[in-house]
Amino acid sequence: MTSRGAGPPDGGYGWVVVASAFLVMGLTAAVLKNFGLFFLEIQKHFGVLTSTTSWITSTAIAMFHVAAPVASALSVQFSHRVVIIIGGLLTTSGMILASLDLSLPWMYLSIGILQGTGIAFSWIPANSMVSHYFLRWRPIAYAVASSGECVFAIAFSPFFQWLIETYTWQGALLVIGGLQLNLCVCGALMRPLEAPARSPLLETKRGPDGRAAAAAVAPKKKVIFQWSLLRKPELSLYILFAVFAAAGFFIPTLFLVPFATSLGMEQYWAASILSVLATADLAGRLTCGWLANIRLWRNLQLLTMVVTLLGVVLLLLPVGQDYWAVLVFSSLYGFLFGCVVAIHVTAIVDIVGLEGFDSGLGLFMLFRSAGGFVGPPAAGWLVDWTDDYSAAFYLSGLCLISSGGFVVLVDRLVQKRKGPGGDVVQAASDPGDQQKADRPEEMDGGNGK
Repeated sequence: MTSRGAGPPDGGYGWVVVASAFLVMGLTAAVLKNFGLFFLEIQKHFGVLTSTTSWITSTAIAMFHVAAPVASALSVQFSHRVVIIIGGLLTTSGMILASLDLSLPWMYLSIGILQGTGIAFSWIPANSMVSHYFLRWRPIAYAVASSGECVFAIAFSPFFQWLIETYTWQGALLVIGGLQLNLCVCGALMRPLEAPARSPLLETKRGPDGRAAAAAVAPKKKVIFQWSLLRKPELSLYILFAVFAAAGFFIPTLFLVPFATSLGMEQYWAASILSVLATADLAGRLTCGWLANIRLWRNLQLLTMVVTLLGVVLLLLPVGQDYWAVLVFSSLYGFLFGCVVAIHVTAIVDIVGLEGFDSGLGLFMLFRSAGGFVGPPAAGWLVDWTDDYSAAFYLSGLCLISSGGFVVLVDRLVQKRKGPGGDVVQAASDPGDQQKADRPEEMDGGNGK
């Protein structure tokens, strides 16, 4: 690929990358989102408590987050393409091994560890590639790519239910594993951007005769992972947002079908709620991506609004005691969830710049794992204790409302750092300028220290 200069190409082959990322989101996040359809089947098969079954999904969510920095580092060291292909092999292996139905601990290993790690190795590089290929159209490109999760979730909900009834849950997992092998094809389409050629740095030295002479200096060694980003208070607070948000993010989709079933709904009607939710999720992602692109509000302002509203809707969801009431609240939840997902990753660029995005995303996902790991089992314990699925939604709503407070603080710090004219959206600025701002010592020839 020919070099396009220092900036992202903002189109061209980038739309192929978006299409590939669209499929990656569908074959990873959409599968995890619809795993609630297997929840009751697995719980009945092994005869265990709700909280015990929740650890399968919780382990997968935790590994998805914990493996994120590893995926980011490997993407820099090798390529995004290679890491996505490895992720495809891991997810397929996890599903195939889970279909053998050996024991419940075996489910923790196969679905939890292998599937979770494979999702991280596919999802993280795919998101990173979209951000590297786009600048002006980044919010729209990411919204389109992430909508693959919604489109596939709409189709997967009735499809997975049919697979379970036709081939049992073990056979359904085997078929899903075969579908996830297509992640390797998606990875092969992720063509790396060629880095712009750089001339060697010159350093002036004095020779024996006192004359100045220019000597080539070797370029700086490529940094695989920037742990130093944790020193940014903005990123630290944004990570706290991630922890609280993750604690509430994954609870509703896991308990929505069991909640609907407890109200007396048939399994297919309960499963249809997930399809409607996914449709609303799609609308939310595209709408919020468009709003972020026209810049009526800053990304962090918009994120504060939608994540707070999302928490309020989840607190109200248990009020619904029939199909249509639950469907309305689920649709609102899906729309606002899509809004949050559309901008919560691209907002990292506003905090650490494009140069630090890979490492920033890895750190964000790593620490977010604490919330994702604790949230579902805590909700399961509350359900066992109260014998009421409503408790899970109350916990989820409170966690999400709390997370919004951290986003407010992050936005204030980011605007304070920018100084006058801080309302200008950082994503629209020159990435080269941002890199210099993040590395002031390079602006004066390396003599900043």
